Amino acid sequence: MSVPRSVPLERTLYTLAAPVLAAAPNLTPDSPVHTAVQLAGAAGLGGWYLAFKSDEVGAGRKILRWSPLVMAAAIDVAARHTPGWGPWCLDAILATGWAAAGLLVMPFSRHTRRNHRPAVAAPAPAPRREPALEPSPAQPNDGADAFTRQVRRLWENRGMPGRTIVVKATPHPGMPHDLSLLVRASEAGRPISGLTDEVVAAAFGVDLTDVDIEEVGRQYGREGGPSWREVHVTPDANERRRKAPTAHERWADRIGGASGPVPGSKFVNEVRDSQRKVTHYIAQVPDDMGEPRVNLHALAAVLKTKYDEGRLFVTVDGNQVLVSLWDTSPLAQVFPATRELLTPDKDGRWVTGYLGNGQPARNRVYTDRGAAHGLFVAPSGGGKTQLMGLHVAADALFGAVVMLATEAPDEKTAALGKHTARYGVGALYMIRLLRVLVALMEIRGEMPWEDGEVHEWDPTQPGCPYRMLSAYLDEFLSAARHGLYGAEIMDLAELVSVKGRKYAVGIKVAGQSIYVQDGFTQLLCENLRENCIPVVLKVAPKKVSDMFKALGIPPEHIPDPLPRSFSPAEAGRIERVMRGEPEPPADSNTGGAGWIVEGTEPNVLRTLFMDFKAGIDDYFPDTIATLTDHEIRELEKRDLWFDWTEPPRPGEFGPEPEDEDGDDAPRLNGGNRRGGTQGPARRDDVTSARQALEAIKNLSRT
Repeated sequence: MSVPRSVPLERTLYTLAAPVLAAAPNLTPDSPVHTAVQLAGAAGLGGWYLAFKSDEVGAGRKILRWSPLVMAAAIDVAARHTPGWGPWCLDAILATGWAAAGLLVMPFSRHTRRNHRPAVAAPAPAPRREPALEPSPAQPNDGADAFTRQVRRLWENRGMPGRTIVVKATPHPGMPHDLSLLVRASEAGRPISGLTDEVVAAAFGVDLTDVDIEEVGRQYGREGGPSWREVHVTPDANERRRKAPTAHERWADRIGGASGPVPGSKFVNEVRDSQRKVTHYIAQVPDDMGEPRVNLHALAAVLKTKYDEGRLFVTVDGNQVLVSLWDTSPLAQVFPATRELLTPDKDGRWVTGYLGNGQPARNRVYTDRGAAHGLFVAPSGGGKTQLMGLHVAADALFGAVVMLATEAPDEKTAALGKHTARYGVGALYMIRLLRVLVALMEIRGEMPWEDGEVHEWDPTQPGCPYRMLSAYLDEFLSAARHGLYGAEIMDLAELVSVKGRKYAVGIKVAGQSIYVQDGFTQLLCENLRENCIPVVLKVAPKKVSDMFKALGIPPEHIPDPLPRSFSPAEAGRIERVMRGEPEPPADSNTGGAGWIVEGTEPNVLRTLFMDFKAGIDDYFPDTIATLTDHEIRELEKRDLWFDWTEPPRPGEFGPEPEDEDGDDAPRLNGGNRRGGTQGPARRDDVTSARQALEAIKNLSRT
């Protein structure tokens, strides 16, 4: 047998090193030999530690290889701490024993012998063969692979669950414990009935959720149907899915499931907008499921927010769903109004505010049918005057003639009035404005265009002899309830809402309600709704359903009420309760928040903020548009163009009734503008004892 070169070399080193190891500590205690031996021993200890920590095969061989160095260091330390050569020449005995052990064991050479070629005469070891698995007694050997045979043996040991046999077993790559089984009934022609998730989970010792049983369809060369099943056992995949799910898996498990917030939906994409600080999730449902169904409150809980925080908004487009999750509620932000945003484009559209999904919300000054009307609904403090100011500025920047009448004065409305052609307060002023609008429809219907013909107003066609006119009626319902002028105000408003658009006359009605029972007629509501984009702000929760139902919104699109505040609740309530401290005041920051209704589905928005305190002159053009000279002359002929703040003129509201008592003072009876009497006040117009007495007197005269 040939001997490796390392064997005599290692024996020589042990023979020469043993005397040095014994004599050095006794002859020269400060010799550098001690340092070298100690360093070699430290290297040996490091080799021991690495071998001990390693999971590889051969750790014992590595420990044996480093043993001579460690033992030499130990002998050197012992020799240095014993007097002389030690009792009974112990230093020499230890060094001799160390050399003898090395000569017999030769750890370094033994470690390298696995790479040494054996002698030619040495017989080659016979290869060991793994014992073949015996074929399953329940199924003859069909040439299945080893993995399938192993699974069959396990399946039989577990009692052949569901009285089935394994046809094929397939391991899942990268998942040591995951596999798929193709099984069939052990008896031909019998359907599988007892194979359940519980039975399979018990057979493999996994959780119930790690088992999935599917039906098997018929394929070419293989049967299918009730006698076949495909079983998936996936404990590793499910464990990974629970700990580190992908975006698709997270959506499927938490949102798109049958009982999830958006049932049947499948994740498509996730987009992060870092600049706007919003994350968009895009999903879709199969076409055969129709429009997606979204549970906003459940979806907010899954995304770890609350619906009341105003951070979550959902947009449905066909079978697609866009879920927008903001870092902070966009409805709590302030969007300053600018002249650029308020200036209408070539289609007459301008930016009113921003939707919850971040899109600009646009309104319009005209439509393809003519001049646009307007409808603004908001309670006191809801931002109605702010919204009206935005519309007044947009109309003025478009070049329209703007007139404003309000039932009661306030600071903001008066500031807007400075930028309009006419502004006044009270029901009397409003009825005079409406009479002018009706007369202008008649006047403009006879004004020829540049081609000499009369046309309906179209802002895209040249040659129009007049400007668009927008009349704003603030607190309209209060004026419509006026005992003397209310009935005619409502009648004239209805007339303008029907025909005004053709003559570039639009009315913008602002109030706190659009209910018919509050005096808002159904005809006026329908005409305004059809020819404008209504904006509803900060409606009381109990009125939301009725309010949008009155606007013609279908029940499935009626939105949920807005939260009372978009600011997150201050943390630490439990600590405040324990200390007996009061809760911090709620931040009521919902002014200007509401819905814009373009089409049949309301969208949440926050309107632009017009800073009245800083001045609003920069929002408006330098000049104020007015009626043409021809229009003013025609109105003067009809005795309608004068100072509308004057007291009622004699005969303005019908002929003066004769005073039976001889009193020369005229009495107003609310007659129409053509001179006829209006008759007794309506029942819903009687709001005081004086009006009730007046109504009784009118009834007695009739």
